[in-house]
Amino acid sequence: MVAKIDADSCTGCGACVDECPAAAIELKDDLAVVDEDECLDCGACEDACPNGAITVE
Repeated sequence: MVAKIDADSCTGCGACVDECPAAAIELKDDLAVVDEDECLDCGACEDACPNGAITVE
Protein backbone atom coordinates (compact mmCIF):
# COMPACT_ATOMS: atom_id res chain seq x y z
CA MET A 1 0.00 0.00 0.00
CA VAL A 2 1.07 3.53 -0.67
CA ALA A 3 -0.49 6.98 -0.69
CA LYS A 4 -1.85 8.00 -4.07
CA ILE A 5 -2.48 11.61 -5.09
CA ASP A 6 -5.39 12.54 -7.36
CA ALA A 7 -3.77 15.29 -9.42
CA ASP A 8 -7.18 16.65 -10.47
CA SER A 9 -8.19 17.21 -6.83
CA CYS A 10 -4.83 18.31 -5.38
CA THR A 11 -4.52 22.07 -4.94
CA GLY A 12 -0.93 22.04 -3.70
CA CYS A 13 -1.89 23.41 -0.28
CA GLY A 14 0.87 21.45 1.47
CA ALA A 15 -1.25 20.11 4.34
CA CYS A 16 -0.10 16.56 3.57
CA VAL A 17 3.55 17.63 3.44
CA ASP A 18 3.30 19.11 6.92
CA GLU A 19 1.51 16.05 8.31
CA CYS A 20 3.68 13.25 6.84
CA PRO A 21 5.81 11.70 9.63
CA ALA A 22 8.22 10.18 7.09
CA ALA A 23 8.72 13.34 5.02
CA ALA A 24 7.70 11.25 2.02
CA ILE A 25 5.63 13.97 0.34
CA GLU A 26 6.82 17.09 -1.40
CA LEU A 27 5.29 19.68 -3.66
CA LYS A 28 6.42 19.71 -7.27
CA ASP A 29 4.85 22.12 -9.73
CA ASP A 30 2.18 22.91 -7.11
CA LEU A 31 1.11 19.26 -6.73
CA ALA A 32 1.85 16.76 -3.97
CA VAL A 33 4.17 13.91 -4.96
CA VAL A 34 4.73 10.81 -2.81
CA ASP A 35 8.10 9.08 -2.57
CA GLU A 36 6.82 5.49 -2.58
CA ASP A 37 10.05 4.17 -1.06
CA GLU A 38 9.69 6.44 1.99
CA CYS A 39 5.90 6.24 2.46
CA LEU A 40 4.87 4.46 5.69
CA ASP A 41 1.27 3.85 4.53
CA CYS A 42 0.09 5.43 7.79
CA GLY A 43 -2.77 7.49 6.31
CA ALA A 44 -1.82 10.73 8.06
CA CYS A 45 -1.76 12.56 4.74
CA GLU A 46 -5.14 11.17 3.74
CA ASP A 47 -6.69 12.53 6.93
CA ALA A 48 -4.93 15.89 6.53
CA CYS A 49 -5.99 16.57 2.94
CA PRO A 50 -8.86 19.09 2.91
CA ASN A 51 -9.73 18.17 -0.68
CA GLY A 52 -9.87 14.38 -0.39
CA ALA A 53 -7.13 14.15 -3.00
CA ILE A 54 -5.19 11.37 -1.22
CA THR A 55 -6.05 7.72 -0.78
CA VAL A 56 -3.94 5.06 0.87
CA GLU A 57 -4.49 1.79 -0.96
